[in-house]
Amino acid sequence: MYALVDANSFYASCEQVFRPELRDQPVVVLSNNDGCIVARSRAAKALKIPDLQPYFKIKPLLAKHQVHVFSSNYELYADLSSRVVAVLEEFAPQLEVYSIDESFLCFDGLSVDWRAYGLQIKQRLWRDVRMPVCVGMGQTKTLAKLANHIAKKSAKLEGVCILHAGDDWDAVFKKLAVETIWGVGRRLAKRLNRLHLYSVYDLKMANSKHIRRQFGVTLERTVVELNGERCVNIDTQPNHKKQIYSTRSFGQKIQQLSDLQQAISQYASIAAVKLRKQNSVVKTIVVFIQTSRFIDDAYSNTITIALTHATNDTRTIIAAAKQGIARLYRPGLAYAKAGIGLIELSDASSVQLSLFNRYQSTKSLKLMAVVDKLNCQQKQVFFASSGINPFWRMRRQMKSPSYTTNIEEIPVIKIS
Repeated sequence: MYALVDANSFYASCEQVFRPELRDQPVVVLSNNDGCIVARSRAAKALKIPDLQPYFKIKPLLAKHQVHVFSSNYELYADLSSRVVAVLEEFAPQLEVYSIDESFLCFDGLSVDWRAYGLQIKQRLWRDVRMPVCVGMGQTKTLAKLANHIAKKSAKLEGVCILHAGDDWDAVFKKLAVETIWGVGRRLAKRLNRLHLYSVYDLKMANSKHIRRQFGVTLERTVVELNGERCVNIDTQPNHKKQIYSTRSFGQKIQQLSDLQQAISQYASIAAVKLRKQNSVVKTIVVFIQTSRFIDDAYSNTITIALTHATNDTRTIIAAAKQGIARLYRPGLAYAKAGIGLIELSDASSVQLSLFNRYQSTKSLKLMAVVDKLNCQQKQVFFASSGINPFWRMRRQMKSPSYTTNIEEIPVIKIS
């Protein structure tokens, strides 16, 4: 048996953990630079607050309904996500973290009352993390994902749905659109509709070999999994990223080259940390800058830079990125966004050495390890080229405190 545990309106729920007075209130969370709505609490959805809408456009509507608005607090969300995973690891021998708010659990070897077990998972996460979740269970990952969707939509299920292969769910499947299925997007759904496959039931009953000829092996596996036969296993060791990007829109437009170089240094530092976390090195990077797309004579450009040797040293990556920005820079323009991509990656433990080419020194590797260790819980050291208090940093004017990651912002309880 598999389970998919999915947090309800995760970002909004995180904002309510340390603000219990907001739990039944409408809450929305904004994207980078307080741009668009990316998360809504159940109360906000009930008010029909639209998703993915620019904040400035619906600000009057939010004020009218007294909606609580928060900037994205990624530090808080990441920490609470790790706490959810720590609880889930107690319930299953195998776990796959699918995203920041979703995890697959594999219960091979367990024999329990599955509904009671699902309710226990749900109750423990509420007790220990104050995180509301829904639990979907099925004999395959596709069925578990579908069960989770049904659990979210049906109040009478109390947030737990089990799709046993022997149970008759066809009446429900006939009501669910085919794009409800994990991995079936809108474009694929339109192609399936042209073959008169409109619902989950229609795809479940389709001939899997015919589906493979028309759409490929991935969708064939989906059909097989809908019928209770396991094709996709738990991935406990996700594959390393083949490319790593770090990009941001600026809180304020940048005109000076020195400010652009500060920004790209900060983004390079972020990318380098991700690179070392997966024990990789990079040989080639790309750097880009752009003005607003909505102005006359908009400008954007990209440059590819080959490093002298494969490395994960932040200093080397920053130096190359700053050179790239200098070559892209045009005076007199107001830049809105910049970014860096690490595109030619390899495993750091199997770098091909050469008699004639340079390679990353042992001293460099030790230095980066020390930097990462110092910053593992809270950022304590950074590279001066990133700037101390840049005016262009991401705008988060309504950010909640970092309750769990900053000692100066931990919750304070006053007892009178």
